[in-house]
Amino acid sequence: MSLVSQINSLKAVHDYEGLVDLIPYAKFIGVETSMVGDKIVSNLPYMNDNIGNPALPALHGGVIAGFMENSALFHLLWEIEVLNIPKIIDFSIDYLRPGQAVTTYSHCDIIRLGKRVALCNVKTWQDDINSPIALARGHFLLSNNDPID
Repeated sequence: MSLVSQINSLKAVHDYEGLVDLIPYAKFIGVETSMVGDKIVSNLPYMNDNIGNPALPALHGGVIAGFMENSALFHLLWEIEVLNIPKIIDFSIDYLRPGQAVTTYSHCDIIRLGKRVALCNVKTWQDDINSPIALARGHFLLSNNDPID
């Protein structure tokens, strides 16, 4: 069964966690997903292996970035008709404060959804959704049939 078929099968039975099992890095860092209201919210439970600075302790910036990229990808996969796996064109992150050694949450908003490209904003927080630790903006290629103009 192709990856696209697996994703569509998971969507049909509302298996949000099944998406994580398809992305090895997401599974490795401990990403979990669930539906909160009408949004997919990803969470990253505290794992000692995700700490980059043990003196603080603080989450590794690369773990935060990977978590945010996966959050955007999961949201896109859930919201769009999946014909091809979206590919990252660019992803820009603003780190606002250190990620503490606690559970981290993230959600994505699709700002623009075209035939070939999607623009997403991602917000990541820990204790307070109004006090994010990082914000990101990413463009995803939805179709590999046409070149980007």
